[in-house]
Amino acid sequence: MEIPLDLARTLAVVIDEGTFDAAARRLRITPSAVSQRVKTLEQQLGRVLVVRSKPARATEAGAPIVRLARQIALLEHDALAEFGPHEASARPISVPLAVNADSLATWFLPALARVGEHHPVVFDLHRDDQDFTAGLLESGTVMGAVTSQAAPVAGCLVRPLGVMRYEAVATPAFAARWALADRDEARSAAALASAPLVDFDRRDDLQREYLSAIGVDPDAPPRHYVPASHDFATAIKLGLGWGMLPAFQSAGEIERGELVRLGGAPIDVPLHWQQWNLRSTLLTAIADELAAEARTALARS
Repeated sequence: MEIPLDLARTLAVVIDEGTFDAAARRLRITPSAVSQRVKTLEQQLGRVLVVRSKPARATEAGAPIVRLARQIALLEHDALAEFGPHEASARPISVPLAVNADSLATWFLPALARVGEHHPVVFDLHRDDQDFTAGLLESGTVMGAVTSQAAPVAGCLVRPLGVMRYEAVATPAFAARWALADRDEARSAAALASAPLVDFDRRDDLQREYLSAIGVDPDAPPRHYVPASHDFATAIKLGLGWGMLPAFQSAGEIERGELVRLGGAPIDVPLHWQQWNLRSTLLTAIADELAAEARTALARS
């Protein structure tokens, strides 16, 4: 069985763009032609490859076909780049990457900016919790990911980046109002069971992990949900509740007395970079810049 590469590329564009109409605009053909190409590919492979929803998504059988198309596009880009800068700049490639929200809001983008200075590339960033970004690699949705998973995803390389360290903090006024800074550990823990906290979303386990470590029922406190890294930190700094922040977002405020630590051990989240196991100049450049930025931004494990 052979996979027609032009049809595989069409499938990948449908998944990238989310609809057959959008894929048609990018490919400069009609939507019916896109639909016919995908249908032909499905008939040749004997599998349904795409769920025709909005947005369109690859089926389990379609995911490896999309991954193949993206890998070929990446290798083709690298090959053209060897012909010279003019050929490469005429064909910029879109590189999908996955990253957790706190990395995206703090250290991740400067590394990509340096890559963009030397390579004709545009980035398609997928934001997700670091515990879930590896799944986007497995499905072929992204070429590389910042993840908490140390074991390599099948077909991927992994390298450690460092540790993002979180501490429980609140404004002095909030801590005083809820008696969170009480030197009596029992009274402080009881206060944390009642004081409102801020969660990023319903998959955010950092506050729960902190509460469990100090013997507080993690389901007891009332919760705000603020699903954006900058706004999450802002909510804490405005006194909406307490929460776990990395030093990037809290060190200055702690030094100025605008935030106080609530005590307890910090929570360290190890981060790793995983990418497709391809001999790609571009992927190597991305990995090197991310590792360099992480060395200055993250704690060592």
